[in-house]
Amino acid sequence: MSSMTNQDILHTYGPRESMEYDVVVVGGGPGGLATAIRIKQLAASFGQDVSVVVLEKGSEPGAHILSGAIMDPQALTELFPDWQERGAPLHQPVTDDAYVFLGEQSSLRVPNMFLPPFAQNHGNYIVRLGDVTKWLAEQAEALGVEIFPGFAAAEVLYNDDGSVKGVATGNLGLGKDGEPTGNFQLGMELLGKYTIFAEGARGHLGKQVIARYRLDAGRDPQSFGLGIKELWEIDPARHRPGFVMHTAGWPLDSKTYGGAFLYHLEGNKVALGFVTGLGYTNPYLSPFEEFQRWKTHPNIRWYLENDRGEVTAKRLSYGARAINASGINSLPRFVFPGGALVGCDAGFLNVSRIKGSHAAIKTGMLAGEAAYAALAEGRQHDVLDDYPAAFEASWLHAELHKDRNFKNWFRYGLSVGTLMNGFEQFVLRGHMPWTLRRTKADHEYLRPAAECQPIDYPRPDGKLTFDRLSSVFISSTNHEENQPAHLTLKDASVPVQVNLAQYAGPEQRYCPAGVYEFVADEAQAGSQRLQINAQNCVHCKTCDIKDPTQNIVWVTPEGGGGPNYAGM
Repeated sequence: MSSMTNQDILHTYGPRESMEYDVVVVGGGPGGLATAIRIKQLAASFGQDVSVVVLEKGSEPGAHILSGAIMDPQALTELFPDWQERGAPLHQPVTDDAYVFLGEQSSLRVPNMFLPPFAQNHGNYIVRLGDVTKWLAEQAEALGVEIFPGFAAAEVLYNDDGSVKGVATGNLGLGKDGEPTGNFQLGMELLGKYTIFAEGARGHLGKQVIARYRLDAGRDPQSFGLGIKELWEIDPARHRPGFVMHTAGWPLDSKTYGGAFLYHLEGNKVALGFVTGLGYTNPYLSPFEEFQRWKTHPNIRWYLENDRGEVTAKRLSYGARAINASGINSLPRFVFPGGALVGCDAGFLNVSRIKGSHAAIKTGMLAGEAAYAALAEGRQHDVLDDYPAAFEASWLHAELHKDRNFKNWFRYGLSVGTLMNGFEQFVLRGHMPWTLRRTKADHEYLRPAAECQPIDYPRPDGKLTFDRLSSVFISSTNHEENQPAHLTLKDASVPVQVNLAQYAGPEQRYCPAGVYEFVADEAQAGSQRLQINAQNCVHCKTCDIKDPTQNIVWVTPEGGGGPNYAGM
């Protein structure tokens, strides 16, 4: 018996309650909060009252935020010139940059005098972006913004004329079979004159809006990387507050885009992270295992060991998140009737600088200013054309345009990519007379397993290297188990008949949380089936991006579920 559709539920239990606001913001990260804050700042300066609500699917603001992170404070300074006096948690300035090329046992540091501008972090801060997000939420609430944590926006609502009307939160209390249980509660409609989507990379609703309005027509396909991060506490004798190291090369081969970082925060803490470009071709590659292997390099493990070579550092937390790696050539049109996209929901991250929080805050401010101006003129549900116009005139547009070729040079390999980026940025200062384009999405790059070499990854030792399940455990990930799986399949036969048969089941390797595994099918001897452990999901969105047939669709689980990245 098939489960009830959403329309069936609405017909039986509806109508949904609704709340009306001037502006509805989907996503309580830096971009969404900056949007709400800027609207409220402008309203206060003119003595007006504008109602703004922010929906956050995490249990609290910052719970689902994961980033390296080095933060450029330029946009934050524009939003709050007195952020230091307000106690913003930017405590550790960058004191030294190291860019290192790794071989399996070797390393070569690029002299700082040869680093291009995008690789220089003077004036930036090593932060825990979740803490910055919490602080931004406090500033927003002080201005009168309503924030609803634990409310996952699950559906875009439209007016009869096709413009965005608002969003609906997900239903609560559905069982695994999709049928309402005794705890069932219908979702709520949040209606706005304008709706701003700020869900982060590969936003569930942002993706739908882009497709509905064909906002990506004529643009390069979006490209992503999977970022995996661990937070460690290390020996004070090996801690260098403010020291930043980025590495390229080993363990990835020269044709696979990616790199790693090691950031020294305050309090003897270091953030270790590894980014694998999701346009890789070998289905046997595992970004999680590549990260674990990277930590065994002598230059990395030294920070986690004592003089006797014993691991004495303590791993505190773990997380993973897909990040935009596309650049300005892949930006969709980010306004449409009734709303806009900000931050990584559109793809504003600067991949060359490995920074997106400053871009999220800046685009949130620009969208907020455009929305406020429209409301002041009595408008609603139309296109906020002032926003893209302001972006094109901004320092952010200039920054992204200058670095537009960064990732595309690496299609020619690590050596050529490094040399050409150095020439373009260090010599030409970003004024290359041509633009490199991309024609394929990440999921189109996987080659059949028969054409690729399997990769033999070492077993984890539980001290320096770890398995997925112990890692997910320290991410504090939790989902209500009696709910429909939020990792859905368009066709349940595809994982075995296509992915396993042709690509050796890549979902069991690209997922950094052990969500997907192929197990024996008890119903058919000698066969396998895909088991989806949805409770492990850290909401990284990699499956939604990399699945070669685009058969996996990530949808929102019940609000409040997922990781809880305290201190990350």
